[in-house]
Amino acid sequence: MIKMVDLLVRKDGTTHEEFVDYWLNEHSEIAKELPGLRKYVTSVPKDPEKAGYDGHLELYFDSTADMKAAFDSEQGERVMADAAEFLDLEQGPTLVVEETVQLDELE
Repeated sequence: MIKMVDLLVRKDGTTHEEFVDYWLNEHSEIAKELPGLRKYVTSVPKDPEKAGYDGHLELYFDSTADMKAAFDSEQGERVMADAAEFLDLEQGPTLVVEETVQLDELE
């Protein structure tokens, strides 16, 4: 399983609250339709000013090839075009990792 992790930063001129509302209620509906997406997790920091970012995103795919195909698709282009409307795409790191769960008492 491959996981893409993004620390998201809102565009200038947008409040944190506006960012969260749009991200969770509008953008996520588009992003959930990425082909091959296995799991989609959003997290909002309790203190975004101290954190230095506005959101934490996790997207799971079976492989890096599946992830690439998702973002190369028509839906992937739609997701990125929408993201550019409310995110500062130049800010915040993006990590692509293989996740190893050491403990999961939730399952």
